[in-house]
Amino acid sequence: MWSYGKKGIGSRVFDALNTGFMILLSVVTIYPFLFVLFASFSEPMALMAHRGLLLHPLGFSLKGYELVFNNNDILNGYGVTAFLVVAGTVLNMLMTILFAYVLSRRNMLWNRMLTVMVIITMYFGGGMIPSFLVIKGLGLYDSIWALILPNLISTYNLIIMRTAISAVPGELEESARLDGAGELRVLFNIILPACIPTIAALGLFYAVGYWNSWSSALVYIKSPDKYPLQLVLRSVLVQNNTGSMTSGEAMYQAGMAQAYTRLLKYSTVIVSIVPIMMVYPFLQKHFTQGMMIGAVKG
Repeated sequence: MWSYGKKGIGSRVFDALNTGFMILLSVVTIYPFLFVLFASFSEPMALMAHRGLLLHPLGFSLKGYELVFNNNDILNGYGVTAFLVVAGTVLNMLMTILFAYVLSRRNMLWNRMLTVMVIITMYFGGGMIPSFLVIKGLGLYDSIWALILPNLISTYNLIIMRTAISAVPGELEESARLDGAGELRVLFNIILPACIPTIAALGLFYAVGYWNSWSSALVYIKSPDKYPLQLVLRSVLVQNNTGSMTSGEAMYQAGMAQAYTRLLKYSTVIVSIVPIMMVYPFLQKHFTQGMMIGAVKG
């Protein structure tokens, strides 16, 4: 007989199977990253000769990272991506907050019509060719601003921000207006401090989007010195464009070029993902709370 409050055999078996499955899923998810990390610290020729699973670095070498940080293309790509992340995220958040504040005003004229027009953009888009013609017609082709200005507001993020602003108690606004506060002061001094978790979550969304973006640059950017980091990484991984990243006759003899190219790929991947991974832990608490606000409130 089962006693009250204790799990039965079936529940224990289920918990064991569920735990095992989750551990297996975690290993399958984490191992590819660990493989790339271990490979990036391995000796080039040992890595080239290795087959199968990689559970630790093969020797210890920083040659891959030396190649990465001695390459002007990657360093320039870092600079372009850093500008996109900082400038793009700031502008995205500013436009999203201002527009969300407008849509959250219940007594505003044509509020419902504006909301419907915004939601329609989630289902219909102009497509690549019309977008390219617009960008070129505005003189933004081969400009870094072509990667920022066309995507200043995400409709999904806008709706979340509007929901968070609408959840702020109206009494706070009323007391501020009685003290003579205008719209901007109400927004920046009263409403936004109450929406910090949502702002952090959306800011992370925008920043990660800019950090990982490469397809827009592939279409709108033709000058290699304006390539963001991910497009440089694509050139390394897909096109094997590593001629400017290796030097010396020794690398091109006895398979050294291929070994160093493989090591360079792994090192470039690690260098490109570490910065955004270092930022996320500091925003995780706000990220979870901010997304819950957008999920619960309607």
